[in-house]
Amino acid sequence: MVEISLYDTLTGAKQVLRPRDGRYVGIYVCGPTVYSRVHVGNARPFVVFAQLARFLDRTGLDVTLVCNITDVNDKIYAAAAGGDSAALAREMAGHYTADTDRLGLGRPDHEPLASESIAAIIEETQALIDRGHAYEAGGDVYFRVRSDPAYGGLSGRDIDQMDQGEELEGADRKTDALDFALWKAQKAGEDVAWDSPWGRGRPGWHIECSAMAESLLGVGFEIHGGGLDLAFPHHENEAAQTRCARGAELARIWMHNGMLETGTEKMGKSLGNVTALHEVLDEHGRDALVMYFCGGHYRQPIAFGSPELAQAAASVTRIREVARRVGPGPSPADMRPLRERFFTALADDFNTPQALAAIFDWIREANRRAGAADPAPVGSDDLREMLDVLGLANLLDAPAASAPRDVVELAGERQAARAARDFGLADRLRDTIEERGWSVRDAGDGFELVAHET
Repeated sequence: MVEISLYDTLTGAKQVLRPRDGRYVGIYVCGPTVYSRVHVGNARPFVVFAQLARFLDRTGLDVTLVCNITDVNDKIYAAAAGGDSAALAREMAGHYTADTDRLGLGRPDHEPLASESIAAIIEETQALIDRGHAYEAGGDVYFRVRSDPAYGGLSGRDIDQMDQGEELEGADRKTDALDFALWKAQKAGEDVAWDSPWGRGRPGWHIECSAMAESLLGVGFEIHGGGLDLAFPHHENEAAQTRCARGAELARIWMHNGMLETGTEKMGKSLGNVTALHEVLDEHGRDALVMYFCGGHYRQPIAFGSPELAQAAASVTRIREVARRVGPGPSPADMRPLRERFFTALADDFNTPQALAAIFDWIREANRRAGAADPAPVGSDDLREMLDVLGLANLLDAPAASAPRDVVELAGERQAARAARDFGLADRLRDTIEERGWSVRDAGDGFELVAHET
């Protein structure tokens, strides 16, 4: 089996991935807080870790991918504005699933909800109290940050320069301003709460992920992932909670993806510079977006905008064109090293840009041979295998049969709705097209209709 190394934020270096019993790999990825539609930046960790799981599976490992949904959070209460926060969370979680389904990379093996993990959260909170790492105050429970000598190791921050982002909340009840909430007493206007040993309330954000990760993957699983913006305080706090409650580290490798940037700023809802995922998919299509993410190394920030997506679309077209020249079958022996180069690139800190370079060198050589005076046959099996790891093997599929007239008309109406920025109507028309047995994909200034497999 090929040796795989991944960059570990905790040690600041690449670490060899060492599966349990030589074959089992658990991956936990922090998913979205569902108070609004997810933006395209939220899609980057979804794509990165879905592709990583596909790659590890292809090398013969037994992978379990967990991506949680945070459906209990201050932001959800605020967005509900005194209304039904649970209903808002369910609605937005549904949108999240539908929007990420359109990425065509499958679902994680488990997608736990914080609201369904309360018993595990209460148990871990009590364990921290029992071990002297947490305390109750006025119905709240706080983690004693200075009780953990290793605190700050993941983010590399000076403990005296940290800000938990809780502002003045609970300041009069904390024994140290640095402490953070594990459990919060129910407040006026908060419609969702549970009974606990400390009174009615609900969990803090950080303890939710510790409990969900441990419940599904155990303690000391292989990879904890998420955006770099979560390294502090969220992941720092997750690591501290499990270390202090269980006497062991939560994960062996902490793997963080970089942010999307618009201009010189990272994309984020708090900055007001986000673009909804479903809008990007409507305008540019699934294939171009997945290709766009592959074009940047996962650890680096990547620029987001129309030029970058247009370049990705051009790469998609280039792959589709080679499908006209090659058919199924084994690749020539002297082209096989390109396949090995592809997998070697992914084994070295999941370097998708280098892996793509191997794919396009394969395409360049296939085109050269197809255009020769005496063309030699080139089979596409290796190319399909490489693209499949990235979730892009569909680019080699032959065009589907012509769609019925009514489906074509619906697709035209959807395109007009998109041009008018009536994305609600566009979504409804897409759903109707799906019900008729077709998928609609945006292609340049037009659209492409692909029949569902039967």
